[in-house]
Amino acid sequence: MRRLLPVLLLAVIPALQGCFPVVATGVGAGALMAGDRRTSGTYIEDQGIELKASNRIEEKFKYAVHANVTSFNRHVLLTGEVPSEAVKQEVGQVVMGVPNVIDVTNEMAIGNVAPFSARSNDTYITSKVKARMIDANRFAPHHVKVITESGVVYLMGMVTRKEAEDAAEIARTTTDVRKVVKIFEYLD
Repeated sequence: MRRLLPVLLLAVIPALQGCFPVVATGVGAGALMAGDRRTSGTYIEDQGIELKASNRIEEKFKYAVHANVTSFNRHVLLTGEVPSEAVKQEVGQVVMGVPNVIDVTNEMAIGNVAPFSARSNDTYITSKVKARMIDANRFAPHHVKVITESGVVYLMGMVTRKEAEDAAEIARTTTDVRKVVKIFEYLD
């Protein structure tokens, strides 16, 4: 039996290699959920809403639209680009049809799909805003979700009015931010 154990271990190790990323992802998600003001069920539901909505948009519109779906406490923010007002409204209706969605804030722009360079700049702006929130140490930064589209920063989360004002002030005074839109749920 002692000789058999090392052989069994060698046989099993390759099969376990794929488990580490799954475990690491689970631990990371668990850490994020622990500090979140949403229940763990709502946190997971928001991820499901984002996935289902994105899939429905892609199935219906293929590459005619560029849609970003962000769900926080079952409130959905849509950003990106669509070719017309009619398509914008239709995308909103598709997302509203996803189970458990409470409401949709449709901020999609009418026009051509933004180039990769513009999206990269938006990612950079988001990282600057988040870094400034951490540096300011006025509230727990993970209570505010930051989304940037075409230089416009959208702020979501379940926050106090003071946290909302602090977050908006930090975002507003960050370089390259054109506008700040608050889509908060207030705790007070």
